[in-house]
Amino acid sequence: MHDRTVEVFRAVLLLSSLMACSPVATPEETQELAARQQALYDLNGLSPNGLAFNGLAFNGLAFNGLAFNGLALNGLSTTGFSTWFQTDPALGNMVMRYLVQCAVPAGQTRSYTTPSGTTYTWEGVLGLAPDWANGSPATVQEQQVISACLAAHTNKFGVRVPISVLGRNARGEAIPYTQEELKDFREKEACFFGNLFNGKGVYVGNDGRLLPPNHSSARVCARSDEKQDERQPCIPILRVQLQCDKYCEKDKAKEFYASCTYNGVTYRPLTTRMRKDDIFKCGDGVCQYTESCGTGDTPEDCGKDCGPCPTP
Repeated sequence: MHDRTVEVFRAVLLLSSLMACSPVATPEETQELAARQQALYDLNGLSPNGLAFNGLAFNGLAFNGLAFNGLALNGLSTTGFSTWFQTDPALGNMVMRYLVQCAVPAGQTRSYTTPSGTTYTWEGVLGLAPDWANGSPATVQEQQVISACLAAHTNKFGVRVPISVLGRNARGEAIPYTQEELKDFREKEACFFGNLFNGKGVYVGNDGRLLPPNHSSARVCARSDEKQDERQPCIPILRVQLQCDKYCEKDKAKEFYASCTYNGVTYRPLTTRMRKDDIFKCGDGVCQYTESCGTGDTPEDCGKDCGPCPTP
């Protein structure tokens, strides 16, 4: 067992409790539909991104050896992990929920029992770091793909927006996907890459068509409306100025990026796609959560949908 501390990041991850459902569906039908949807998510790499954008910031919160001891019993039972988790159980629970979702395969769980007897259980989904999930030290490839996964699931508005997650796990195995998935999530969105474990940071590049000035995306951290976007709306997720293809190489199937090189470092990235319905237009008659009051027709000044701002 290693007695080393890896300082990585402090993430405040908040899941929205709002779930859309049909007004005519019975509770049983709604539950069955949700179960089917989750099964599809688990199988094909689809997942709702519910991490509210509240930080994902570097401020010295340490995993106390978790990267070296793995996500199996040997890592979650260490004194260092317990000390870290007990410092802020709510935060620790949210961080672990998404770490396990990204790292551990679907159908598996990881649990931790506090000294007072409270047990927390987290479910695996994508299985991007199978060796780390089984207790081995996290390889560089695992650190990179987990960092990309956490960033890809961050949502500035804290809204659950289904996305398609494409790429390869740390062993080089492709996340399964179907042609139906690509059709349903037809909007190419972004590439995510970096390494939060060693302090290299995490980056996002635009992979889809540029949004018109009067449009906005439910995932503003990922989608841009400028060709060379110097804005940074989601720090510490840093937006690279050019399109993904300027930094990244496609997989042979041409559906996702297999590697991205930035500042001389090559990373294992993840590629995301989104639904067309999650792109909004100022002027469609609905004041979306991506839009603000005003007198114009742009998302930040959308009088057409949100009306004029109140007089101070």
